[in-house]
Amino acid sequence: MRLVEHFKEGLDAPICLTWELTYACNLSCTHCLSASGKRDPRELTTAECKAVIDELERMQVFYVNIGGGEPTVRPDFWELLDYAIDHNVGVKFSTNGVRITPDRARQLAATDYVDIQISIDGATAEVNDAVRGPGSFATAMRAMENLADAGFTGFKISVVMTRHNVSQLDEFKAIADKFDAQLRITRLRPSGRGADVWDDLHPTAEQQLRIYEWLLDHGEDVLTGDSFFHLNALGSSPLPGLNLCGAGRVVCLIDPVGDVYACPFAIHSEFLAGNVREKGGFASVWRTSELFEQLRQPQTGGVCKSCPAFDACQGGCMAAKFFTGLPLDGPDPECVRGNGERALAAVGSSSIPRPEKDHTHTAKRKGVQLGMPLAPRNSVPDRPCNASPVAGLI
Repeated sequence: MRLVEHFKEGLDAPICLTWELTYACNLSCTHCLSASGKRDPRELTTAECKAVIDELERMQVFYVNIGGGEPTVRPDFWELLDYAIDHNVGVKFSTNGVRITPDRARQLAATDYVDIQISIDGATAEVNDAVRGPGSFATAMRAMENLADAGFTGFKISVVMTRHNVSQLDEFKAIADKFDAQLRITRLRPSGRGADVWDDLHPTAEQQLRIYEWLLDHGEDVLTGDSFFHLNALGSSPLPGLNLCGAGRVVCLIDPVGDVYACPFAIHSEFLAGNVREKGGFASVWRTSELFEQLRQPQTGGVCKSCPAFDACQGGCMAAKFFTGLPLDGPDPECVRGNGERALAAVGSSSIPRPEKDHTHTAKRKGVQLGMPLAPRNSVPDRPCNASPVAGLI
């Protein structure tokens, strides 16, 4: 049996567990898939987080991908990072760089089994800050410089591809090479606040071809995860990465309040499998959830099964379909053969599911104003979030 076929049946423990420690964030990125900003007062306590880590150790989960929100604004973040590593659970955490000071960079460089992913969405401040907020590019670059100065090599630079930054792929790669880092590009999903800007930001058909061709030339040095397997239908050469939607099979998400979702990009009750606070904890959710059991059953492929490119693209992304109102067994909204575009034309606005959670700061940003100045905001907070959801961060 091919490895990908084995993955379809699900594994005893997830290969990639994404854990959002908090919804608190100092930024208000227009495309944030979790609509982060304000802390949820119900988020897991330090003790509860440690209990989850203990469980992951027993399940022999190799590493956990920690995100948010901005995970480093949790006052106990560094304590939890050390606890995970001490309990044989490696950590890769995603950050906008706001707390990667020279001292923290040296600490991280001296720590085993930890990796860091710095997020930028433009190779220039103009493109990046239009999406992520004023000063965010400078903050991220300063974090990269601190890591490089501390001797931390191989950290990741994560980019969500939009129609405004596809032309900057070579520049992103140059930034990664400059810092002896590794570029990771991911797909924009219409999740969270991304649902409001997806029509304006997702790459055009021509740009998708550009991404595919660029990855064929650079894919050995660039990470993509399972972001672009829908592009495999463009040619006979498959892209690196998992050619499969791994939701509930090899991946899942734990959110800040302990809810477990099948997919990090599908934070919606339709994909809620349980909660780690329930009897049996995370292991019980992963192994006995009715939703996960359904996802691990053989899939029909729906209308896409008759397409000659089905084996290459596997029908595309479940979350992208759901949040654009398309059936889960239908074509991906960005189907490179045009099937998604035709299917979208038949979808009424009333039938498009809306994200159910919104933790956006009170001063919610509207749209994407490329090149337009926005209200200034402190790029370096004065203290971590504590009693107030984002005290000192906005």
